[in-house]
Amino acid sequence: MKKTMFLVVIAAMLMTMTACRHHYEVVSVERTRILIDSRWDAADNTELTQFLAPYKHDVDSVLGPVVGHLARNMSPHRPESELSNLLPDILMWAAKNYGEQPVFAIYNMGGIRNDLIRGEVTYGDVLDVAPFENKIAFATMSGADLLELFGQIAKRGGEGVSSAVRMVITEDGKLVSIKLNGEDIDPQKDYRFATIDYLLGGADQMEAFKKSRDINAPKEASNNTRFIIMDYFRAMEKEGKVVDAQIEGRVTVVK
Repeated sequence: MKKTMFLVVIAAMLMTMTACRHHYEVVSVERTRILIDSRWDAADNTELTQFLAPYKHDVDSVLGPVVGHLARNMSPHRPESELSNLLPDILMWAAKNYGEQPVFAIYNMGGIRNDLIRGEVTYGDVLDVAPFENKIAFATMSGADLLELFGQIAKRGGEGVSSAVRMVITEDGKLVSIKLNGEDIDPQKDYRFATIDYLLGGADQMEAFKKSRDINAPKEASNNTRFIIMDYFRAMEKEGKVVDAQIEGRVTVVK
């Protein structure tokens, strides 16, 4: 009896699934856009505001503290931007805390997820810029492999590179020239660099990163890029400095 009932249930399920599969079809897709602007501020949301108040307090207590000040508005864009210059420079600044002396640093554009606005910079602002669990990493690569890497960066139209780098690329993504601290890259020489651990796996179409060796990539959460960025802002704040960066020809595009 139990077996018969089991078969009846299975049969019913199969019939239902078959019926559903033939009954439902997508006939159209529509969308609408709701503009969220100051008009909504006039709405009476007293009840909602009261409900959210304790949660807002907790969130603001975490994300609200100011870590430093910024001299200008910064947004990431290729081939070079103030923000994509600032972040690899911060990796270079942090290297001393790891006993490292890299020649240059690379920070991928895709890892920069928001702008930074002139004035006070909060914990939440930095979290918006670096929301992922990417951590600082150091590695070594031969000059020959490095030339391959910069060729891939040229193909992508540029990435965030530190102040030691001066590269010229074409509009169609070819590498014209590359110098580190004013010198050509020696294919036979080894170069130490700083980056984020995410890239060492060859992410963002930069496969040459897989050829890295002698990797120093600490896994503790304290090595997350967002914390390193905040540490930098706090250090500059302690020195009475406003954080700044400029476009200075690190990546130049020619026809």
